[in-house]
Amino acid sequence: MHRPGVSRPRRLLLCLDGVPHELILAARNRGLFDGFLAPSRLLSPFPTMTNVALSAMFSATPPNGYESLYFDKQSKHQAGGIGKYLGRRTPDKMPSSYMDQLDYQEPLAFEFLIYVAPEKIWRADMRRFHEQFSAAPQDRDYFAFLKGTDGLLHAQGPARLAVALETLDKILREIREFCGRETEIVLFSDHGMNLEDNKRVNLATELRRKGFTLNSQLNQNNGRQLSIPAFGLCSYAAIYCGDHEVVSEVSDFLCNVPGIDFSVSLDEAGNVLVKGPAGSALIERRIEDQTTFYRYSTQAGDPLEMSQLLSNLRRDGRIDASGFVADDVLFSTTHSHKYPDALANVYRSVSTHRVKHTADVLVSIKDGYYYGWSAFARVVKLRATHGNALRQSSNAFLMSTHRDLPECIRADEAGAYLLG
Repeated sequence: MHRPGVSRPRRLLLCLDGVPHELILAARNRGLFDGFLAPSRLLSPFPTMTNVALSAMFSATPPNGYESLYFDKQSKHQAGGIGKYLGRRTPDKMPSSYMDQLDYQEPLAFEFLIYVAPEKIWRADMRRFHEQFSAAPQDRDYFAFLKGTDGLLHAQGPARLAVALETLDKILREIREFCGRETEIVLFSDHGMNLEDNKRVNLATELRRKGFTLNSQLNQNNGRQLSIPAFGLCSYAAIYCGDHEVVSEVSDFLCNVPGIDFSVSLDEAGNVLVKGPAGSALIERRIEDQTTFYRYSTQAGDPLEMSQLLSNLRRDGRIDASGFVADDVLFSTTHSHKYPDALANVYRSVSTHRVKHTADVLVSIKDGYYYGWSAFARVVKLRATHGNALRQSSNAFLMSTHRDLPECIRADEAGAYLLG
């Protein structure tokens, strides 16, 4: 077991919500964070949302849902929502056990106020973090989470974030001077961000036109009922079906909705179906002698744009006779893909418990579009967002003042670098 200050330096873990790898590279090109070694790309799991990502990174309990408003599959109704942000942080407002490890996070109200008074909020957040870290015991690790960076990007875009990063760089320089080499600073983010203006995808409207009823609660007597929690303005959607028989129909129909990239669902055998305007495919997994393999079989088109890459692997003899490819081979060849680590990431999005209440149909929305709470959209002009399986939202970052880290790391494997 590692002992801070004994077997390794004390460690400051500082998570910047929503800061993509490309913006950290840009900041370093401006001379910021020059005391850090080169940043790794940290691949956020799909859907690229904070609680999904951080629970994976810290091997913590999965959150109830993808956001604070979620669908409870046992009670068959939506739960959580805006009430989670009111009042004090109480245990019922903690989405995952990773939050038990936090030494600093912003006051609960800041999460909404960042959209109302962004300049004041991010400055206050960074100042409070600096003060509390400076007052903390110097013989143990410290884990801080700055969430204002995410709201700043959503509402004001990369130019304002650049100003905030300059302030953070000054704070971290002061911390390094104060703590010396005895403290390693590990700076990382939970997910990336697509950096463009976004418009709403008409998901609910189109599904109603198809004859589905949308409700916060599902009634067993109405198989064409759907529940789609709408909260943050993000580039994914989670659909829960009143009757499993309509999952395939919903997935097929989504291919015709402008702004939808693809949808993911499970078939009867537990394999993963991917459907989108570019076609449909099946992802299968096989585990043999503790080695994981995946097979990608296109049924029409190529929704994840994997065919050419797999053709190259087949030419090089890296695909077995039945069409399966070892997971490590896929990771090394697809971590920079349009859909990073596509097969493992998309497969696990619905086949493992990234959340307690996994969607029946999980939707990745194209960059430039979002789905979410319409009332929130009237308050915020969305300049960036995240949630989908595309490169910009998937590429978070991880860098250290003391250690060279691998070029690319999965969120599920980040714990060894964050805590080890």
